[in-house]
Amino acid sequence: MKEHEKRDNTLMTSGTIWKQILFFAIPLILGNLFQQLYSMVDAIIVGNFVGPNALAAVGSSMTLINLIIGFFIGAAAGSGVVTSQFYGAGNDEGVRKAVHTTLAISIIGGIILSVAGVLIAPWLLRVINTPDEVYDQAKNYLQIFFAGIFFSIIYNMSAGILNAVGNSRKSLHFLIIATLSNIVLDLVFVALLKTGVGGAAVATDISQGISCFFILRYMRKVDASYRVTLKDIRFYDNLAGKIIKIGLPTGIQNIVISLSNVVVQAGINGFGASVMASFAALGNIDGFIILPILSMSMAATTFSGQNYGAGQMDRIKKGTKTSILMACGYAIVAGCVMLIVGPFIIRIFTQDQTVIHYAVFMMRIMYPFYWLLGIFHVAVGTIRGVGKTFQAMVMSLVALCAARILWIWITSKIAHSLLLLIACYPVTWILGAVIAFVYIKWAKWLVPPEAHELDCL
Repeated sequence: MKEHEKRDNTLMTSGTIWKQILFFAIPLILGNLFQQLYSMVDAIIVGNFVGPNALAAVGSSMTLINLIIGFFIGAAAGSGVVTSQFYGAGNDEGVRKAVHTTLAISIIGGIILSVAGVLIAPWLLRVINTPDEVYDQAKNYLQIFFAGIFFSIIYNMSAGILNAVGNSRKSLHFLIIATLSNIVLDLVFVALLKTGVGGAAVATDISQGISCFFILRYMRKVDASYRVTLKDIRFYDNLAGKIIKIGLPTGIQNIVISLSNVVVQAGINGFGASVMASFAALGNIDGFIILPILSMSMAATTFSGQNYGAGQMDRIKKGTKTSILMACGYAIVAGCVMLIVGPFIIRIFTQDQTVIHYAVFMMRIMYPFYWLLGIFHVAVGTIRGVGKTFQAMVMSLVALCAARILWIWITSKIAHSLLLLIACYPVTWILGAVIAFVYIKWAKWLVPPEAHELDCL
């Protein structure tokens, strides 16, 4: 297959908008669902074969993992924006340099994150008031997980490159293999060898290594502008600065929003191990439910990035409306279904009636409002794709961080109430949807590339 034929298969600058977004998003949704299986399988097997305290330990650890890794995932978003704009403009040399610069950043960042994560894990667990009865298990899980997080960073940055050029199917294939490996290894280490939460972390590290190997192997052999040559991995021109400039706001956004979730986790910890276990189980279920919305947001980022590079501003506007309608429609259906079947799904994680009770209680507060996330995340994804990552960061930090922390602080002064604590989610989702709607409707956010300060095209 010739290069221009491959480009036509992945370009999103022409054709039926809803079909392109949907067909691009489906592999992303499936991939993210399998990615979520990593932590969900850990939680299910640990909860059933080790106990509620172990489940609470894994849940508390995952909150911190999302906090640390979020910054580097933000950097991947910066690379994706630059790469998609080069790709949409037909600049193959720009794509090649962006890809190899991205891998150089991810290698250095992965090493730093792995070492730092192992060292600061005990301190982080104390910061969020992890109860003594789960501290040792949480520390064990977290340190082992961070020891292998290098592979996760490389995989996610590489998958971001494939997504930026519209090739969301290949990374899905590799992720399925890794997820199946994780399930088998979890059963071997935890259920058979009785290695506890540490075994679950080792299984996850090995599985991430598998996905990293396969995606790099593919990118080294593919006949396209984003092909990887190991000797070419280095910083090119001023691309590292541009990638960091675009990705830094998203990285800051991710880490600060994750920090707000750490504040929520600290509040949850104050209600004891049973509520912690409920929140951990709900978090895994929630991860599955929200992933199609996040995948639609990622699709909107690639769609707007490629069309921005091609100078098609009207097509970006149409794509934004289409993506929001699709995401909201899904969220309404998913929320209604989960209110019915959610209590039965919780029983997959644990048979403890107290844990089940609290999880169902939290579901009823959150799920009716999921459609608001469709508006917010798709709008932010679109804005990020045209390079306005600072504006996207500000909206996210105001709605999902500052307002959330303020709500928790005010309500904690009123009463020690689980209802008021969990209500921070729907309240801030409403605020985010309003902010996104106002910005998309009235702000001047679509400036043609020729007039934009980002001169990467």
